[in-house]
Amino acid sequence: MPIFNELKLAKELMRFPSITPVDAGTMNFLARKLRFLGFKCKILEFKSKNSKPVKNLYARLGKARPNFCYAGHTDVVPPGKLSDWTVNPFKPAVKKNHLIGRGANDMKASVACFVAAVSKFKSKKFKGSISLLITGDEEGIAINGTKRVVEYLKRKKEKIDFCLVGEPTNQNKLGEMMKIGRRGSITGYLTVCGIQGHAAYPHDANNPAPVMTKILNQIENIKLDKGTKNFQPSNLEIVKINTDNTADNVIPGEVTATFNIRFNDRHSSSSLKKKLNNIFRKACRKSECSFKISYMVSGESFITVPNKTTRMIQNTIKKITKIKPKLSTSGGTSDARFIRKISPCVEFGLVGKTMHKVDEAVSVSDLKKLTHIYQNILINYFK
Repeated sequence: MPIFNELKLAKELMRFPSITPVDAGTMNFLARKLRFLGFKCKILEFKSKNSKPVKNLYARLGKARPNFCYAGHTDVVPPGKLSDWTVNPFKPAVKKNHLIGRGANDMKASVACFVAAVSKFKSKKFKGSISLLITGDEEGIAINGTKRVVEYLKRKKEKIDFCLVGEPTNQNKLGEMMKIGRRGSITGYLTVCGIQGHAAYPHDANNPAPVMTKILNQIENIKLDKGTKNFQPSNLEIVKINTDNTADNVIPGEVTATFNIRFNDRHSSSSLKKKLNNIFRKACRKSECSFKISYMVSGESFITVPNKTTRMIQNTIKKITKIKPKLSTSGGTSDARFIRKISPCVEFGLVGKTMHKVDEAVSVSDLKKLTHIYQNILINYFK
């Protein structure tokens, strides 16, 4: 059986311009590599109305339980202005002991490390199964990716006993942090409707702009909480404000605003909707304006209560990096929010300091260490 080198495999994966949700051949390439190791691979393509089709991969080695799953994604964000890069983002190169290219730490190199780890571990007999859940829709709207794969696995009664998500969890040094949960995320799209009119005749109009200003000031100053035992405080951020106005002497007929809330386990998306809708209703009633509101919930807050597997992973990381990783719920959302519905999961990957940036890069020595960590996690899990 072949043994894969993590650096070589990372370079090969990074050459595919798989800008979300385009696959560009990545899944077929990865499936071929995994089949060499004995995995049974299923490429799952999903599409929805008004969205492009997305390719995903579920691969499994073995039939017995427990089933240890690694989850990740091969889609990447756009590189931006190519002239700002020191290398072609899809022709990765090593400079000063760092692999540079799009997907270096978020997160094609992490996928390469796990596959390399399996290739080195596989020669040992083990009782159970190893699987990979890889999506091409993590950086985008995430409706045809891991969410749909999880639904597929549920229908097929496919059991995952523990999942390790390979997102870049470390800020500065490999080994600093594991994620054991995430805050929830909800985005609100608010429209306040008044009556359009001439700016010189305000009595003949009903200006929604001051009403929106009051509403935004009120919700921005809400103290949602002070944080909880496992989570940082919830926060609400106003991200867009617009009117339909193209002239300077017209009172607008409506004003729109978008806000995002990252919330901890003191709240649910439903409780936040109820709280906010009451504020909108009261403000508009006083001004005789009306409002429209819609929400998009990216995920609820969740936490994986630390267990013996979590502690084993933490101790394995510490043994290799000489750093005991902090168990954290910080940061944005990840696909763990979908996987946690079918399996306990934690996240650990590379250093994410340059993710989504020009000259995204990862230390070559970190690639070797992460492969060693993943290999030892498998050894310890199947003891």
